[in-house]
Amino acid sequence: MHRSNALPLPVRPAALALALAAALAAAPALAPGAARAANVSAAQAEAKEVAKSQGNCTPAKVDVLSYSIGREGQTVFKVGCSEDKEAFVLVQCRSRVCTLLR
Repeated sequence: MHRSNALPLPVRPAALALALAAALAAAPALAPGAARAANVSAAQAEAKEVAKSQGNCTPAKVDVLSYSIGREGQTVFKVGCSEDKEAFVLVQCRSRVCTLLR
């Protein structure tokens, strides 16, 4: 008797949990771009806050001008201001500490 929805091998819950834990632990190594994207989006929120509090700019659009990884990794954002379409500020973020450049 052949059952189409049956698994070919018996699956043990402990083995399945161990395999899932190993896959999740290896996920950052397999997709480092996803980890970088999470760091950039977290820094974007910080950059908007710095633009608003220190740059007297209501943030509209945020663009990444440069992104470097490593021990001293940093991201430089260009934050457009909604008051004037041509006005913008530059914010540099290292880790999640951001400073106004211009």
